[in-house]
Amino acid sequence: MFLHRIHIRLDIYNRKPDVTFAFANMTVLGRKMTAEFLGSFALVFAGTGAIVINEVSGGTVTHVGVALTFGLIVLAMVYTFGEISGAHLNPAVTLGFFAAKRFGGRELLPYIGSQIAGAFCASIVLRLLFPENNLLGTTLPKGPPFQSFILELLLTFMLMLVILRVSTGAQEKGITAGIVVGSVIALEAMFAGPICGASMNPARSLAPALISRHAQHLWIYLVATTAGAALAAPVNRLLGPPVST
Repeated sequence: MFLHRIHIRLDIYNRKPDVTFAFANMTVLGRKMTAEFLGSFALVFAGTGAIVINEVSGGTVTHVGVALTFGLIVLAMVYTFGEISGAHLNPAVTLGFFAAKRFGGRELLPYIGSQIAGAFCASIVLRLLFPENNLLGTTLPKGPPFQSFILELLLTFMLMLVILRVSTGAQEKGITAGIVVGSVIALEAMFAGPICGASMNPARSLAPALISRHAQHLWIYLVATTAGAALAAPVNRLLGPPVST
């Protein structure tokens, strides 16, 4: 009897931990982080790159071209990475999904860290390609800071509300999501860009501001965008599910 108990205890202590499930989860999270990194890199590289090239080329891209570039790159990234990570590409969007209780807290920091890292890598590449450019697409208010703060808050609120209405869970994916979200970004950048920069994305503003050393108004684009996305969550709950007619 005593020897039998010892044998059982030895079996317990000698049992190898089953790491298959944990490794699979880590692999899935790694794929999501990679998708968010690459998507955010593409967004900042193409979007702020269009601003830089427009300045370098004497206005060849045009303001409309810059706005369309932002919208089209988001559309393309939703198609590319929507099935993997949901194609947030934006810390404000990730926080908005979290506020709407569609996104778990365990993946919050990995997502945001990947988005910021991708944005910084894009701004560093643009600095290497265009060392003479001063701002690297940094978002700066053209009028009073409070004016840009309100604009950014409302722009991000509208964008996040649209995303919540067209997304599946915490994922932006499919034809509808890509076209609608990309169109909203292009539209908002087109009409509000000349005044506030139409960032709607803390990572998009953070990276060029720090790399170019023009962070004096960065607080606007960190606080207003986050607040706007968070505000969209209760409004979406108030609207409820689609109404059948």
